[in-house]
Amino acid sequence: MQDYSMLIMMVAIFAIMYFFMILPQQKKQKAIRKFQNSLEPGSKVVTAGGMYATVKSVDIEKNTVDIEVARGVIVTIDRGYLFADAASQQQR
Repeated sequence: MQDYSMLIMMVAIFAIMYFFMILPQQKKQKAIRKFQNSLEPGSKVVTAGGMYATVKSVDIEKNTVDIEVARGVIVTIDRGYLFADAASQQQR
């Protein structure tokens, strides 16, 4: 009987970890990927470094995005470094 209680406890701990840590992280990663795949010129974004910018062009083959960080200043970055929509960040 004692062997089964230890097994049940281990399964319960794994289930708790899955539902409170792993599952929410997977949902967040899925939302970030969906956002990165929906980028188009004119989108307002926030980079991983915290810069607010506007998307000028997207190169799917190279997986890069040209963003305008200031008037006339265009920077090319990897699409994976864009994590948020600037409009939703400013509402917080």
